[in-house]
Amino acid sequence: MTGGLMQVELVPHPDLPHPDIRISVEVTLRPAALGLSYRLAGAIDEIVLPAALPPSRADKLWEHSCFEAFLRAVGDEAYFEFNFAPSRQWAMYRFDRYREAMREVTELAVPRIADLLIAEGYELYPVIYPQTDRPSLLGLSAVIEEQDGRKSYWALAHPPGKPDFHHPDCFVLELPAAG
Repeated sequence: MTGGLMQVELVPHPDLPHPDIRISVEVTLRPAALGLSYRLAGAIDEIVLPAALPPSRADKLWEHSCFEAFLRAVGDEAYFEFNFAPSRQWAMYRFDRYREAMREVTELAVPRIADLLIAEGYELYPVIYPQTDRPSLLGLSAVIEEQDGRKSYWALAHPPGKPDFHHPDCFVLELPAAG
């Protein structure tokens, strides 16, 4: 897929209510960079989309509307979590294994983030620089906050039970080694 494009749809968690929206993601793999294009369409007037700020690092972005990517090399337990808010704030974390030893990532380049509010919906374009030369597994997800404060949870795949984007079952997209 190097240089190529893959488009996928996120699905809402089956046990929780959700707004009448659709979330798709285009994935572009380039040497040393992973481009993501999250597209939110439908009843976006029901969604909390904070005003754009200059891109900056922030914690706990998942407490509000947030787009996420989880990346781990095939065969590894360690993985990265990338968070991107409509405010253009971002966060990067590393875990040694499933939900263990979370720490802020400082060794990777700062992501580039752009966004666009259009008549048909909202789009967020983060580019990350994971520096992996091995085949990887990618999980894509989103937390969507509605105007009434209710949240819905979207992912490529959901494990049984409550929403859990860190679960190994969520890492479903196979990416080749970066060229």
